[in-house]
Amino acid sequence: MTPRDASDDSRWSDLERPPLNAVALRRALVRDGGLYRELEVVQRTGSTNSDLVALAAKGTAEEGAVLVAEEQTAARGRLDRQWTAPARSGLFFSVLLKPAQVPVERWGWLPLLTGVAVATGLSRAAGVDTALKWPNDLLVTVGGAERKAGGILAERAGDDGVVMGVGINVTLKEEELPVPQAGSLALAGAVSTDRDTLLRAVLRSLEDWYGRWRSAGGDPAASGLQETYAAGCATLGRVVRAELPGDRSIVGEAVAVDGDGRLVIATEEGVQEPVGAGDIVHLRPA
Repeated sequence: MTPRDASDDSRWSDLERPPLNAVALRRALVRDGGLYRELEVVQRTGSTNSDLVALAAKGTAEEGAVLVAEEQTAARGRLDRQWTAPARSGLFFSVLLKPAQVPVERWGWLPLLTGVAVATGLSRAAGVDTALKWPNDLLVTVGGAERKAGGILAERAGDDGVVMGVGINVTLKEEELPVPQAGSLALAGAVSTDRDTLLRAVLRSLEDWYGRWRSAGGDPAASGLQETYAAGCATLGRVVRAELPGDRSIVGEAVAVDGDGRLVIATEEGVQEPVGAGDIVHLRPA
């Protein structure tokens, strides 16, 4: 991969937010027999997901390609929502995965797997209790309140690949938050906000979980993924509202994540309805 903008005269303009060390990251993560084949850090781009999907389409990116940006100018969340953050204030990266050994119908677990990997890596490296909001949000606690500190976006890359995009707020201050419900690792009391350390931990955790899941043929139970996701999911046990495609919504208790990665909601009518796509609103604490 070729950086789109490798020069930046203001690299050290904010001494509290030093740039990532691409050479050290490659040395730590790219190895023979490992998942990661190449790792590039660009100073600025629109979207690492869009870039990596395009590279995969050209055939110039292999499985395990990692693209990291110090700043994204057109970052997207689910439903094409815009997402912005100051340069070098977080981790913004995408990884190309090609799980050829796994049936396509199980690929829906990849966003949940990535969430488990991110939460596990950050808990170890940042010392912050993290939780997962189904299907793709990372939650932290700031001042006793639940805040969103990160998100995951999966996009297909041709017939044989998926690009997993991750955005994590690391050092954002209260006055920099895009919305009051947002948070960051720093605001949650992280013991470390060294982005090199955090990125290494998250990518190693992703490599571990992806390897387990792939070795199990994508079986979420056999790989331990389903149980681990449920244990760390802040949505389970709560009363939620699911806002579904077609302007439909349902309210009930989130009782399980099924074998297809869907959230199962028990309604007041006694129906257990699996939800595969939609926005989830937490109505009451567990």
